[in-house]
Amino acid sequence: MKTNNHITFIKSFVAVSLACAISGAWAANVPAGTELAATQELVRNNGSEPASLDPHKVESSVESAIISDFFEGLVAVRNDGSIEPRLAEKWEEKDSTVWTFHLRPGIKWSNGEPITAQDVVWSWQRLVDPKTVSPYGTYLGNMHLENAADIANGKKSPDTLGVKALDDSTLQITLTQPTAAFLSMLAHTSLVPVDKTVVEKYGDKWTQPGNFVSSGAYTLSQWVVNEKVVGVRNKQYWDDSHTVINKVTYLPIASETADINRYKAGEIDIVLTVPQTLYAALKKSIPDQVHVTPKLATYYYEFNTTKPPFNDARVRRALNMGLDKDIIAEKVLGQGQLPAWVISQRKIGGVELKSPDYASWSHEKRIAEAKKLLEEAGFNAAHPLSFNLLYNTSESHQRIAIAASSMWKKNLGVEAKLQNQEWKTMLDTMHSGNFDAVRYAWVADYDDASTFLNNFRTGDSENTTKYSNADFDQALKNAAKADNVVERGKFYQQAEDKLGEDVPAIPVYHYVSAQLVKPFVGGYAPNNLAFYYTKDMYIKKH
Repeated sequence: MKTNNHITFIKSFVAVSLACAISGAWAANVPAGTELAATQELVRNNGSEPASLDPHKVESSVESAIISDFFEGLVAVRNDGSIEPRLAEKWEEKDSTVWTFHLRPGIKWSNGEPITAQDVVWSWQRLVDPKTVSPYGTYLGNMHLENAADIANGKKSPDTLGVKALDDSTLQITLTQPTAAFLSMLAHTSLVPVDKTVVEKYGDKWTQPGNFVSSGAYTLSQWVVNEKVVGVRNKQYWDDSHTVINKVTYLPIASETADINRYKAGEIDIVLTVPQTLYAALKKSIPDQVHVTPKLATYYYEFNTTKPPFNDARVRRALNMGLDKDIIAEKVLGQGQLPAWVISQRKIGGVELKSPDYASWSHEKRIAEAKKLLEEAGFNAAHPLSFNLLYNTSESHQRIAIAASSMWKKNLGVEAKLQNQEWKTMLDTMHSGNFDAVRYAWVADYDDASTFLNNFRTGDSENTTKYSNADFDQALKNAAKADNVVERGKFYQQAEDKLGEDVPAIPVYHYVSAQLVKPFVGGYAPNNLAFYYTKDMYIKKH
């Protein structure tokens, strides 16, 4: 998203309305003359069993891919970065701190009941309430919504949150300061409203088939644990007339080999990812089915900074220097991934960020400095560093972990003992703090560096490293208040410089998205967050 356009959206609702009139609504756009299949059903591999389908209980792309099909927020972000009305049809702002949103007339839940501004208020209060224990509990605080941070910290009641229903269809949001990425942040899946009546009636079981109520193009039909989640077209959806696919099945296949084999057998229409070991062969044999697109995402190893020896920044920085990231990106992966020395992205939201000085050193110089740092921290050949490196079950993660552990052993004499857990178990382990170092990755929630950097802010609900640095926190506060991209970039650079010095997590590489897509699937168009939406697609006759 171009920054001058982004600032225009924040300053003027007229610009938003004009953009919508030009671009039209998100929906399946079937080219004239396209012959459609009689059966409009899509099967997509989602990679893992979802931890939940409750938007307030989840934190990964595994769940967000499904939630994005089942629910809608007030707005969405188009692939060109512009903001699109969804449940809200229009809005206005005053001083970029008081925002008033007007819901579309007649919008309904999948059970036919009306969706109201009160639903949004209750949902956001539930999100930020510490009792909910949401991984995104601090998200509204990072947006600078009035009282959100104090509520998340248990200092104020959820009903003091700076959001209120002026009437059934009008919502007012109050910020404590202008937030540059506000509209983009508003599109996140944690901010979709959920049905209070259903949640209170069924408790944690509201997400089960038969109880489930949604607001998006699809609603839950089946959920067979470790087998599939099935969504069917929601006829109450306000834009249902533009939906084409009637049924979507999400598979939880973790094995990349199994994913590809089932694709070849015609059982899957879109794979989760193309394995590095098969990429070249597939690119040669079926080039029209291999799709590689940019992705605002970083793969990293994060440390438990409260646990010795990783409470010592020298140890963390040494391990960062001890990885040959060029080899991992170019040889182990080889699909266009880039070696990473910053946690966010080299270029994001109109800002270009510089890597730490040591990123430009020769490999030999980095290794020499890493050994020196380890020696200062008390580790050497006589007393080598040994730790556990955890990753979630995946052939790709295993290959990368093996490469990383081999590099640390060869370059520094460090032993990284590999452990793996299933996705949901690993997330629980991270939040409990029962780890040394763990493989993780972050896909941007919106096109701004803060989506990555907020995860290392003191007290953030996603800060599983437990890193805390007052200068880092202040840099992020200053960036949020900056009224132009140059100023914002200066503070983001300060924040990245701190991470490069303290290394609560080792950035390994920046992603691309590589998928196989059947030729008969139309409308496949991932955005720069690597999300694609079933409601935008259709099945051609084949």
